[in-house]
Amino acid sequence: MKASVRALACVLAVLAAALVPVAAPAQPAPGAIPLTAAQPIPPAELAAFVDATVEQAMRAEHIAGVTVSVVQDGQVVFKKGYGVASLRPRQAVDPDRTLFRIGSISKTFTWISIMRQVEAGRMRLDAPVDAYLPASLRTGNGAFGRPIRVLDLMNHAPGFEDHVFGVLFEREPSQVRALDAWLAEERPRQVRPPGMLASYSNYGAALAGAAVSHATGRPFEELVESTITEPLGMTRTTFREPRAPQAGLPLPMSGTMAADASRAFHWNGVTLEQRPYEYIGQIAPAGSASSTAGDMARYMLMLLNDGEFDGRRIYGPAAARAFHTASFPAPAGRAIRHGFFDRPLPGGFMGYGHNGGTMSFFSDMAVVPALRLGVFISTNTDTGGRLQGELLPAIVRRFYTAPQPFPPPPDPRLAAVADRYVGRYLPTRRAYGGLEGFVHRIAFGADVGVTSEGYLTLGGLSAAGAFAPVGDPAQGRFASLADGAPLQFTRRGGVVEAPLGAATLQRVGPLDAPGPLALLTVLATLASVLTLLGLGYRARQAPAGRWQRLAGRAQVVQALAWLGALGTLASFLQGAADPAQIVFGWPSPTLIAASTLALVAALVSLAAAPAVALAWREEGWGLRRKAATTLTAVIGLALAALLLRWGFLAPWSS
Repeated sequence: MKASVRALACVLAVLAAALVPVAAPAQPAPGAIPLTAAQPIPPAELAAFVDATVEQAMRAEHIAGVTVSVVQDGQVVFKKGYGVASLRPRQAVDPDRTLFRIGSISKTFTWISIMRQVEAGRMRLDAPVDAYLPASLRTGNGAFGRPIRVLDLMNHAPGFEDHVFGVLFEREPSQVRALDAWLAEERPRQVRPPGMLASYSNYGAALAGAAVSHATGRPFEELVESTITEPLGMTRTTFREPRAPQAGLPLPMSGTMAADASRAFHWNGVTLEQRPYEYIGQIAPAGSASSTAGDMARYMLMLLNDGEFDGRRIYGPAAARAFHTASFPAPAGRAIRHGFFDRPLPGGFMGYGHNGGTMSFFSDMAVVPALRLGVFISTNTDTGGRLQGELLPAIVRRFYTAPQPFPPPPDPRLAAVADRYVGRYLPTRRAYGGLEGFVHRIAFGADVGVTSEGYLTLGGLSAAGAFAPVGDPAQGRFASLADGAPLQFTRRGGVVEAPLGAATLQRVGPLDAPGPLALLTVLATLASVLTLLGLGYRARQAPAGRWQRLAGRAQVVQALAWLGALGTLASFLQGAADPAQIVFGWPSPTLIAASTLALVAALVSLAAAPAVALAWREEGWGLRRKAATTLTAVIGLALAALLLRWGFLAPWSS
């Protein structure tokens, strides 16, 4: 079951932006002299290194296909496809023809579109986004009395909770909705004031796309084509998807492109399975784009040249300055640059870019201005998340950093201040209630610990790893043992936080940690089993009073309901080995059944509480049975209260 939950968390954490880069400790070759920042990477050495890195990962992680492009000094220095894009018929990956889903890298086209309108004077970053939206999509002043600005959307700081299940992806093209309809029907709650902190929001990005579309009076897909992809010669890039034409929706992807679109793959532990197409058109500005490595090379060259490529200017100096400037500062190099994310890299280099994930495709695109370097990679299998985050840091480490002592040394002084960091953390990017909130608490939770040697550990997320203190451990600065990525702990209003760019980890109390829930689950299971096993024995005991009979019957119903609920929940979690079954099949009948049974058990426990109390006043039961019944009732009530806190007792809230 733990493996299933980890699989679910791994996919969810990279649906849009990774929390902490996960990279293998690729080291320079022994004795290698690193290049200076002014020196380009020798193409032959780059090709050999990328080939080795990608091919090793494909074998180890069972990845069907990969596409890569690298640019430097104004030209494409590497471009290659690996593996297959389709098994039936078998089709090799072509870096210039094969389209991969690039997920949330799509958002960067949205941010560029907005900055074009800002430069033209048709939009303002500090204006409420409502100024550019129709009445049906306006957010008003929300729950906190403050309007959401355009800049808040670019900073992923509108204050929305984040929903994934049954919302972001569709398996059938007939279920795809128009952007405006989706935004009107799927608006999440605001759980914090806008501008307070960055917490990744697909809804916010889609809303930004709708705003720029309405401000220009043009459908989003058409706007991107005419102002970005066509001028750049990105003829193999599109936000459209392969389906039949449908009234009220944008035109579909051309047949030629659809024929070259890579299929999606799932590694089931034994073999690769080809998955159906993942439809994301209802949130096109947030994630529906498909592209090739060749086209993304052009895109990176444009970014490195501050908006210009091959004599065509996509955006001007004001937008270029914006993408080089932190619009939402954060500690440890986690700032957001008007929608682009900082990328701290080995050797102290800083890049900016975006990564993205669907259920099967994992992509990364970033540029490093100091090295005049850009790297794009996309994989078409749900095991590709590690390689996605590994390639760029590995290239920079291999060619531009001197060999370092590895791993970084621990610091025994960390033990003295461990209580400042140790505990259970929940990310701000999650659903905050209902059944999805319950699953997010399980899948997204992170546990911070401290080893006896003096390392800090982060476990429970796909970004798990170990970190070494940087300087005085009391200052809260750490660096990943895997790739040197920084981690900084801060405190806001008494809450310990670790900003991670796409989200912020916040330490929670013991009632929000899995320990008490696991303990009560075990106790409730044991009490329920003993209750049912003891039915025959108790029937032979002395006659019971009225309240005792009522309490005994309620205890049996409660035991059956708790065992049914917990067994059904275990079945649901076991099925999370393939998270696509949850995302596409939401709301899960199994989870709803578990929640319903738990609600029944909780209501019976609550209703029977007076009978349990009054049973003490009647003759018939001995002291042992009265105590056992009371203890069982207390366990049931405690478990019910905790499940209510976690959002599980709401089968209607799926």
